[in-house]
Amino acid sequence: MRVVDSHLHLWDPQVLEYTWLDGPLAAVFSDEEIVDDALDDVEEDVAIFVQAETVAEQHLAEVRWVDSIALQSGVVAIVAGARLDRGADTEWHLDALRAHERVIGVRHLLQGEPDGFALSDPFLAGARSVASRGWTFDACVHASGISDVTALAAAVPELPIVLDHLGKPHVGTAATPQRPRAEWLRDMAELARHPQVFCKLSGLPAETGGRWTDAQVAPFLDAALESFGPQRLMWGSDWPVSAVAGEFVPGSRQAWLTTVAAWAAAREVDADALFWENALAFYGIR
Repeated sequence: MRVVDSHLHLWDPQVLEYTWLDGPLAAVFSDEEIVDDALDDVEEDVAIFVQAETVAEQHLAEVRWVDSIALQSGVVAIVAGARLDRGADTEWHLDALRAHERVIGVRHLLQGEPDGFALSDPFLAGARSVASRGWTFDACVHASGISDVTALAAAVPELPIVLDHLGKPHVGTAATPQRPRAEWLRDMAELARHPQVFCKLSGLPAETGGRWTDAQVAPFLDAALESFGPQRLMWGSDWPVSAVAGEFVPGSRQAWLTTVAAWAAAREVDADALFWENALAFYGIR
């Protein structure tokens, strides 16, 4: 099986500043660590780095740092951090990112922004600038923010958008699982009506607290499949965020791959599309 990890984080708090890291996540997760936690029994394994929310002033420095370890880490493309609501500063930043060939998209982390932020005039101007450069946008929101992503997709139909982590639905824990909520199911279906929007099967381990069962997550994967179809889904590990349950748990990345692969086989979903082709097509990687 060929695998594109469509959602890999790397960081080193000794190199860059991250105000959100604490506990076991406040450690080095760089090229050596990802090699040590490599996937097993895959024919080919590459990754797309997704910005790890350094302080905004270091978004360019983060790209330079990832570029410096990309070959060792298996990173073939970068989704860079970018504030899209800053007018001329946004334009300058996007222009500066163009100097880095691995950059194929950006992420302005929306999950901490107020409701409606993605529909503000400054943000929409930045989103249109991203689209004009032929780049993609990673939308990371909590479940309540999926409707804002839908509105963004309607406002900027030329912008390819991928929903990170299935919109972070409430999945409960392995001991007390939850069924998909009606509001989440509705919002996912409405978002999927926009053909330029894809969805990442990623992040659910973090939403469970790092421990899950296949039966617990299957209804959420089923709902994503029903809404988006097999050609607009891609697998991502969300490593190392999804590999921490009180402490770093080696092998969690492999466990999530195994869970999704078993689910896909049971649903007769084309594994090469889900784990390889869809991500490369969405991000325009050749």
